[in-house]
Amino acid sequence: MRFLDEAKIYLKAGDGGNGCLSFRKEKFIEFGGPDGGAGGNGGSIYVTAVSAANTLIDYRYKQHFKAKKGENGAGQNKTGKSGDDIILKVPIGTQIFDEDKITEIADLTREGQIVLLAQGGRGGLGNAHFKSSTNRAPRKTQDGGVGEERWIWLKLKLIADVGLIGLPNAGKSTFISAVTNANAKTGNYPFSTLIPQLGTVRLEEHEFIIADIPGLIEDAHIGKGLGDKFLAHVERCTVLLHIIDISSENPVNDYLTIRHEIKRYGKMLDEKPEIIALNKADIVNEEFSKKIKEALKERTNNEIFVTSAISGNGCKELICKVADFIPKTTAW
Repeated sequence: MRFLDEAKIYLKAGDGGNGCLSFRKEKFIEFGGPDGGAGGNGGSIYVTAVSAANTLIDYRYKQHFKAKKGENGAGQNKTGKSGDDIILKVPIGTQIFDEDKITEIADLTREGQIVLLAQGGRGGLGNAHFKSSTNRAPRKTQDGGVGEERWIWLKLKLIADVGLIGLPNAGKSTFISAVTNANAKTGNYPFSTLIPQLGTVRLEEHEFIIADIPGLIEDAHIGKGLGDKFLAHVERCTVLLHIIDISSENPVNDYLTIRHEIKRYGKMLDEKPEIIALNKADIVNEEFSKKIKEALKERTNNEIFVTSAISGNGCKELICKVADFIPKTTAW
């Protein structure tokens, strides 16, 4: 499935039906009273969050949504049929913004949450409504109201408890495949992850979600590489899990590069709790691992684990530590 986390769509709610001008026409009744019915209401447009979706790709191919108009009223006090409502389905975690891309309309963080986006026009009144003791044969009717019309932006921020961050080729995809039910693409080359991946970790009765985003590179916060556009997907996470390739030329510098980009990105992302994993320990010796770990301790007070996603060494201990940050009440 192709991934899309942003889409602009046009909405037009249905106009209300017009009220009817009509008088009773019955045999032997010369002057029948007014019996024009009201028009039906126009269809409204809603949005709801569903767990079955994890991308906004459907809204790339269909961007205009128009609800049906209410039917006009009819004689014999018949009210016109209301237009059908439209309910748009989006992934949990979708934010709705006005056309300016700044004004937030809604943030759909719970399954089944539903929000009105465009109100249908109200049906107009027929002449029967205007009958009074002083006006027995009103010829006044009311046109239906105009349905709301607007452009909106849909922006998806994945809902996850843990966000995986790190440079490309740090082993994040291999790690998430090893500890969760995700089937992430892996490879010994940069950017093997091109879209965010979600996986569920199960520890006895404790479950939580990990999100793996494309690797960050230097100057990612100003649009270089792939990672900057996906950092929004770890904004909601409770804790960051920083994966570092211990076999790289300078693991400590790798760590500092990502921390710099996280800070420059903003949104208080750099203030989230962080756990560090020195990954790919299976291709270096134990003495080298200790040396890198000690060097990194001089740069951060965060807890550091030495792991191998290939062999699984250290992964269980790391995941148990991550679980300490996730309240069981928020587990999925």
